[in-house]
This record gives sequence, structure tokens and C-alpha cells, in this order.
Amino acid sequence: MRLVLLSGGSGKRLWPLSNDARSKQFLRVLENQNKELSSMVQRVFGQLNEVGLGSSTVIATGKGQVEMLESQLGKAVPLIVEPERRDTFPAIALAAAYLYTKGEASRNEVVAVLPVDPYVDTAFFKRILDLEALLDRTGADLALMGVKPTYPSEKYGYIVPARGKHGDYIDVDHFTEKPNTALAKQLIGESALWNCGVFAFRLNYVISILESLGLPLNYEALSKQFARLPKISFDYAVVEKAKNIVALPYEGFWKDLGTWNTLTEEMATKQIGKGIISNDSENTHLINELDLPVTVLGVSNAIVAVSPDGILVSDKEQSPRIKEVMKGFDQRPMYEERKWGSYRVLDYSRYSANNEEVLTKKVVIKEGANLSYHCHHMRKEVWTIVKGHGRYAENGVIRSIKPGDVVIVTAETLHAIKADEALELIEVQIGSQLIEEDIDRKVMKWDEIEAACSQVRG
Repeated sequence: MRLVLLSGGSGKRLWPLSNDARSKQFLRVLENQNKELSSMVQRVFGQLNEVGLGSSTVIATGKGQVEMLESQLGKAVPLIVEPERRDTFPAIALAAAYLYTKGEASRNEVVAVLPVDPYVDTAFFKRILDLEALLDRTGADLALMGVKPTYPSEKYGYIVPARGKHGDYIDVDHFTEKPNTALAKQLIGESALWNCGVFAFRLNYVISILESLGLPLNYEALSKQFARLPKISFDYAVVEKAKNIVALPYEGFWKDLGTWNTLTEEMATKQIGKGIISNDSENTHLINELDLPVTVLGVSNAIVAVSPDGILVSDKEQSPRIKEVMKGFDQRPMYEERKWGSYRVLDYSRYSANNEEVLTKKVVIKEGANLSYHCHHMRKEVWTIVKGHGRYAENGVIRSIKPGDVVIVTAETLHAIKADEALELIEVQIGSQLIEEDIDRKVMKWDEIEAACSQVRG
């Protein structure tokens, strides 16, 4: 069996920690077995490795999440990178083409698709393995896994069974999206299951759809023609057209940690970062990513979340409203993790007199990592090294850098930096338009950068 994890999301429901660059699956607020803070995606991959599925898993994602995934999981996990966001059917179709032409999977191989961030026991992933046998037994087009409901929720979709029962699975009659409480009670009485977004099919099922659309089966070719794929969800494009769908009940622990009130229920500690929570502040959580201390006095049943993107103080039960409240609020992400380290925006100003922007960042580069050999067209940068030692490449010359050194990088200057030990620097960008897209990469790997430079100075 092959697994495809879908990684997306814009990160509005867990603002201000999540943003367009850091969705909820990347927040390091859960505790792993070593009592270290870890993210949902790191937790899931640990569980997949426990059941022997880690090596057969790929992740379908967008360009904006590649460096975050590589930072948290390393480069061993294959990433299927969508050239543009076109909903779940194109993402899954591209992953199918990858498995078929790059992953050497046969058309008869079973592929299971699921979200990248379920908060579940390891038994959940063991149950997914049973989908392959269910497809063998029933000859169904699709096999789903649904969670046995524990209460009549209005937040989830329901998988509704056809009349008549089988021993350990159901024939699917239809789906009901987010019913009211009365209808949810009725559906539970009819043995309906929560739809947790897990389904399996034989690879040939999706490959045949690509053939019927006249699209290439080769991964690289399909990636180049990605815009020809219909912009539609897998549910509408495939599931609703399938003639024979079965579902497997899962009765273990499953929880959607998509809002602050549900996420804090699973956190091992009520405080992350600098601050004080008074003893009479019951059931209150503080998550502080800044160096400034935050004090919470006599406030119960609340979430206080502080990041470079903003500050949230909310009653926990009211916290799901944040997505609606923040609608229309648009700002650049103030913190991002990259495969080489991370950066945090410290200050931003626009000066109308000369129509210039000034952006100040604190940049952290992990030991042994390097920035690409690149240039900018619309800005200059001033770097002040504050910690660590490394090497700096500029227009063919490499020299050592140390704390106290100041580097001025003018527009069109090719430059790169490598951390021989963990480096911290303050970067000031000055230009007419300060955007992350203003980067022209020439070389990525440091040994190739050294080969491209003619001089090396001590």
C-alpha cells in the first residue's frame, strides 16, 4: 500500500501562530515521546514509521510549504509539489502519476489518501492498512474509513450507509455535510460515520481517469500540463461518480485540532514561552513566541497566543470565531521556517518621501546549512553578524565571517552564506518593493557555489 498525505491550508483558524506560510500542521505545540515540542506533521510521521508506512508515503503540497516540510521532516520524504493550487483532485491525480511513473507502483497497487494532520492513536494508521483487504473482498471502486461518532457534531461530514448491514463494513449510500444537531442524531441512529477524509483506491482507478481526460500519465509531463486538470475537489470529480463505495468504521481515538479550544485540550503544558499565568487563571493557556514576557492574571478558560504576526486573547469557547473575524485582514507572514533555518520580521516601515520600504529581520541559519547563491533586483540588504561563524560568497569571492562583521549587498549582487556553526544575523532590506519573490537563484548547494567562485580568502 502507498500513502498520499495532503498538506495544505491557509492557517487562519490558529492565528496568530498560523499564517499563509505556516499552517496548523507545522505548529510545534505538542509534546513527543522525548518530552520535546513537535508539530502535528512530525507526530503523524512518527506514527507512520511505527506501523511501517513511512517509507511508502508521499506528501502532496504547494510550493509555499516545501521548505517548511523539509525543515521538519528532512528531505527523505518525497514531495509532490503542485505548480499551482487547483483543489484536491488535481493534487491527487499528480500524486498518482508520480507513484505510477516515478514510484514504480503497479496499476493494481492500493493507494490511501488522508490529511497530513490527523490527531489520532497509532491504531488509526493500522486500521488504514485494512482498506487494502476491503477492496480485495468487495471489488469496490473506493474504500473509505469513517470514525464512529461519539456525539452529534455539527462540524463534520457524515458517511451514510445503505440499508442492510455487513459484518465489519458498510455500503455507502450518500454523504451529508455538517448537519444540524437533530439530523446528526438521526444519522448516528442510522449507523452513519464521521467523514475523516481517508479513502483508498487501486491506482488504476485514477490513472484511467487521466487517460479519459487525454492527459499524460508521466509525472513530469503532467506537472507541465497541470493547468489542464479540472479545478475541482476529489469528492466532486471522483467520489460522487463512483458506483460502488464501501466504508470501514474506526472506533478509536480521533480528534480535529483545528481550533484553539480543541488544540489546547491536547497540549501537555499550559505555557510555552516567556510569561506568568496566575494560579487563579484556571484552564488558561499561554503560547508566546516573542522574547517579551506576558503575564496573565485572574483570567480563566482563555487562550493567549503571541507571535510576530499578532496577539490573540480569547475565551476558549469563542476562539473558533477567529477565522471569521480575521476575514479580509491581510499581512505578510512575520515568521517562517525554512530548510536552512528560520527568520522573524522585527520591523517594517514605508517612507512616502522616497517611496522606499525598510524591513528588518532576525535570520537564523542552522549549522551546516547555507542560503542559495542568488541576487535581488529591487532591493539592497545590510547584514550584521551577531552570532556564529561561517563563510560568505559574493560575486565569485568567498571569505570568512564572524560576529560584528557587516556585509552590504547591493541589488544585482550574487551572494550566499554558509553556517560553519549556527549563525544569527540581523538583515535590513531597503528597496522599492520588498517581496520574497524578488530572488533570482543561481546555485543551491555549497560545493557548487565554491566551484562557481574563483577566490577563497581566509
